[in-house]
Amino acid sequence: MGDSLTVAIRFALYLDLMMLFGLALFGLYGLKGKERASGTVLRFESLLYCTSLLGIALSLVALGVLAKSMSGVSGFMELHHHFFQMILTGTDVGLSWQVRIAALLFAIVGISQYKRFATASLWGVTVAGAVALASLAWTGHGAMGEGSRGYWQLIGDVLHLLAAGAWLGALAAFALLLRCKSLKGEHEARLLARVLTGFESVGAVIVVVIGLTGAINYLFIVGPRIDGVMLSTYGALLFLKGLLFGAMIALAALNRFHLSPLLERSVRNGEYSVAVSALRRSLAFELSMAVVIIALVAWLGTLSPEVE
Repeated sequence: MGDSLTVAIRFALYLDLMMLFGLALFGLYGLKGKERASGTVLRFESLLYCTSLLGIALSLVALGVLAKSMSGVSGFMELHHHFFQMILTGTDVGLSWQVRIAALLFAIVGISQYKRFATASLWGVTVAGAVALASLAWTGHGAMGEGSRGYWQLIGDVLHLLAAGAWLGALAAFALLLRCKSLKGEHEARLLARVLTGFESVGAVIVVVIGLTGAINYLFIVGPRIDGVMLSTYGALLFLKGLLFGAMIALAALNRFHLSPLLERSVRNGEYSVAVSALRRSLAFELSMAVVIIALVAWLGTLSPEVE
């Protein structure tokens, strides 16, 4: 029960902080000028507020679960204040927790200025979201290295998280743009087509970074071998994650080379309902696989593979 709760909280934190960072970043590279105003295209203000507040709540729960597991007590009511203080001041995980809370509070302050300075607010939330998301690297295998090797491993894990967050945020933004209520007319369809085309170069960079850092992280954690690893639970989950990532790349390529150009042609012809429906189906599959991958990452972070 304890392991299941830990995995569930890790999954929720990963999902929430990736959304916070990814959505704010999408607002910067995907939209222009007045399009960034909350409610014009996306309800950024409410979306970012909710993810920031949820991130704080989940972080508090995660700290309680960690304290309970480290203290060995049977119930949360038995935990003492000094034990929390010891975790916060005496462990790297506690330090990363404080950094995450500070970043999320900064994000909330930034969002409060959204109506007046939309672009500056998005920059502030993007930076704060990146810091909050990066702090999760200290709760997994990214913090297990020592010396200079440990720093490189941590950097690789942070870059992996940020790239994954950028991809998930973009998928969530596209899903919101593809809602029936959002596509009210030709103007919205043209905007969607332009944003999809604009994501092509960003998406390519994201895929390359995820692929490279994923391979580097594997070498740091397991070593240059696969024999024996695939027979373990860790190896099986990692293999499944790789398969899903490959399927996501295939769907992204389908969107890039077929569905996005189809939408552009359809908008010019004045009939885009078929192209939009095809994009909705493709995106639903891609977003579902992304969520499953994040669940696998949350689970993998609690396992201890053999390290060479």
